[in-house]
Amino acid sequence: MKISILFFTICTLISSSIYGANKTNPDVLRVAILPDENASELIKQNKKLQLYLEDRLDKKIELVVTTDYSSMIEAMRFGRLELAYFGALSYVMAKERSEIEAFAAQMKKGSMMYHGVIIVNNDSMISNIYDVRGKTMAYGDPASTSSHLIPRAHLLLNAKLDIDDYKAVYLGSHDAVALNVQNGNADAGGLSKKIFEHLVERGLISLDKVQVIAISNPFPNYPWTMQSSLDSELKEKIKQAFYDLDDPEITKPLKADGFMPVTDADYDVVRTTRTLLSID
Repeated sequence: MKISILFFTICTLISSSIYGANKTNPDVLRVAILPDENASELIKQNKKLQLYLEDRLDKKIELVVTTDYSSMIEAMRFGRLELAYFGALSYVMAKERSEIEAFAAQMKKGSMMYHGVIIVNNDSMISNIYDVRGKTMAYGDPASTSSHLIPRAHLLLNAKLDIDDYKAVYLGSHDAVALNVQNGNADAGGLSKKIFEHLVERGLISLDKVQVIAISNPFPNYPWTMQSSLDSELKEKIKQAFYDLDDPEITKPLKADGFMPVTDADYDVVRTTRTLLSID
């Protein structure tokens, strides 16, 4: 028993020394990237972001990619992250459970709005969204905005297709959705328009095998969030570091041109859509 207590105490001391005793201004900032693609690839792609933030904030930056959206929400809730790059829906869900604030949204061509798409395998005999009835529809993570909330709402509002009108499968990430549709394991799938275009650009998805049959209405883009308990001066430095970002080698892996100020109220449309679909 004494050995167990001693071991726990040592672990606690080590943890405190690594991440700083002062939680409002820690020596290390744990920064989570949304797990919408392969984790190791995301870490590699965002190495320059890590170096940029270390230089601007004069702190060690630890990039984190959680196993899924839910674990990212819980990590933020229990203070195991200082910053996190959420999707719109996962941010709304995290906001309910933790004291966090959105401060910057992904910007593309001067806008903070983005779209989801519904794609189909060219051999699936689906030519429009009405044809999804009775077919296999692939989604990413249940807490994903553009790979679940947006395409599911699009089917309901524009084709009166609810979740019971087709076979829904959840594959975890946007790239998994696109690849499974391309390989014929799913007839159709929903994902972010910009991620789909990125996969096509990288040659992972062929337009000879997959096509887009629907583009959604615009939704507010991915928000960067931080713990509300952080030191006010540190928070301002973090905000300015993101607002000043204009290096394409850093912004491109995040599928952005840059980042612009955002508030919690900008995501009320996501809350409304979530209520419509009863997503918890």
